[in-house]
Amino acid sequence: MDLGIAGETALVLGGSKGLGLDCALELARAGVKVAINGRNAVDGAAALKKLGEGTIFVQGDVAEPGQVAGLIDSVQKKLGPIHILVTNAGGPPPGEFHEHSIEVWQRAINVNMLSAVEAVQRVLPGMKEARFGRIVNITSFVVKEPYPNMALANSIRVGLTGAMSTLAREVASQGITVNNILPGLMDTGALQRVIDARVKKQGSSEQKVKHDMAASIPTGRLGLAEDFGPLCAFLCSRRASYITAQNIAVDGGLIRGLI
Repeated sequence: MDLGIAGETALVLGGSKGLGLDCALELARAGVKVAINGRNAVDGAAALKKLGEGTIFVQGDVAEPGQVAGLIDSVQKKLGPIHILVTNAGGPPPGEFHEHSIEVWQRAINVNMLSAVEAVQRVLPGMKEARFGRIVNITSFVVKEPYPNMALANSIRVGLTGAMSTLAREVASQGITVNNILPGLMDTGALQRVIDARVKKQGSSEQKVKHDMAASIPTGRLGLAEDFGPLCAFLCSRRASYITAQNIAVDGGLIRGLI
């Protein structure tokens, strides 16, 4: 299916591995000029080999002051105006509410909410001028169903959701859509941190923790990165022009709510 976005420029934050990388792969297959961002140059180089020609890697930590502005400027100088933005950052550390200091809360807010807000603010003018823009935020299933031992994610992901829901309605008439994809228990590095914490807390084995997690999902398995990217690319396409302000779960049926 032709997604109608060949030749557009996309920036995928946190796109050097995991879910972000699979989004980047699907966008590249659609003919998009893709820039990926990440903190690790080695991961970036490995990702570029998978993505092929026409893609670039911009190293940077979106939690650090000035990094978001710098990487966006760099991408636009090399590839042109960014009309597709996928925001993504590794989930905050697991733990109960009382276990995190205010400093940890503040960093989590910077990484998982404010970095996305700043990136969106910086690319919005170009999207408005073109009267075309696609913003997809990779959040989490906890937006719809809080998960044990994940107080930071349960709180901050919801904050970003509220901000983006507001934005979606403000820019819908200008050809810009804003949607969130909610990964469930995906077998990526982000989930590994949760697994490690549960192993330590329960005194269990990694194999048993992963087995129990998979057993809690109706499909009977953890999600894979390749389960995720096609939806991301579709939401970035011109075929998804009437889909905005939505929270779409990719979770194997994990969320039990009706909505």
